[in-house]
Amino acid sequence: MISLVPTTPETDERAIPVLWVCGPPGVGKTAVAWQLHTQLTQAGIGSAYVDLDQLGICYPEPAGDAGRHRVKTANLRAVVAHFRAAGAQCVLVSGVVDTARGVAAEDLPRARLLLCRLRADHAELTRRFRHRQGAGAEVREVLREADALDAGGIGVCVDTTGRTVEETAALVRQRCGNWPAEAEVPAGSGAAPQRASRAGGEVLWLCGPTGVGKSATGFAVYLRTLRAGRTAAYVDLDQLAFHPRGGHRLTAANLAALWDTYHGAGARHLVITGPAENTTAITTCTQALPAARFAVCRLHATAEHLAHRITLRGRGEGWPQPGDPLPGLAAAQLHRVAEDAAAQAQALERAELGDVRVDTSARTVDQVVDEVLARTGWPAT
Repeated sequence: MISLVPTTPETDERAIPVLWVCGPPGVGKTAVAWQLHTQLTQAGIGSAYVDLDQLGICYPEPAGDAGRHRVKTANLRAVVAHFRAAGAQCVLVSGVVDTARGVAAEDLPRARLLLCRLRADHAELTRRFRHRQGAGAEVREVLREADALDAGGIGVCVDTTGRTVEETAALVRQRCGNWPAEAEVPAGSGAAPQRASRAGGEVLWLCGPTGVGKSATGFAVYLRTLRAGRTAAYVDLDQLAFHPRGGHRLTAANLAALWDTYHGAGARHLVITGPAENTTAITTCTQALPAARFAVCRLHATAEHLAHRITLRGRGEGWPQPGDPLPGLAAAQLHRVAEDAAAQAQALERAELGDVRVDTSARTVDQVVDEVLARTGWPAT
């Protein structure tokens, strides 16, 4: 059963409002939570956001932690603490709740936790899930989970059936008392936290300009690493920095926290993806994992190929990255993004950033991965 234990002023003077948007797969958790984060940010409220799935990509799955719920909760606890220390005024979380164990306020110290459960009828949920996963995707387990959540009656419930993301987000705020209530929002001050992990291991960082293929290549490398019999984890650095004062130090602190958790769960190889515009960015992250051995692989592509891939992302093609700023942009805006990406690629070329450079132009993901593995010797034993 979900336990929502209130924090008290005596134990928590700077409790930060945390709204956890949960529900079955395909119901729209990520889209709604991101919409709320965007609206709050535009209103001048220092909102931070994290998608729970991004805090649990590791292998092996720890014994007794089916679904990696404890791994995700441990990482969420650290990320929320870092967001709060860096000055966030509230945090949006999207992700599945452990229906067996539940969520308790003590899981997130110094936070005012509120659960909002999204639901949809079977026909709507099936349509959305298959739109995302493919027309032939099996939905029986999804519908069973949805029914179990409905039966449990956890959290504040919002029915998304027949509603747009914008309509659902507005209803969530309304049902949750205009979250976050102005009186509950702490002052947004503070500096980015510092944290270093003592865990060793092998780290491969894939960096490069927007549209070069960092995420697609990085996740494919992670899967190849698992197939090679290694224990590994995957982190997208962009997913750790949705914060009003996001920066390299905050990202590095969150990376250190995640690696502590993953290493404790048995992972010894870490694949990370994310931008690194200069050596300072690289140094900040490597100093957060001083006991690990890093290899930095910079991906490159021509301006033409960057523009093509950015256009595809603007159309919504590719994996549905939480917080992706490109889908839905007008052609002129995508053109400017492509110009900036090309300029960034050239700047990285001049700086000769990274230990290895791999060109992704006119190549498949598998072809790029083959060269990355060959050039870096990854995964190391």
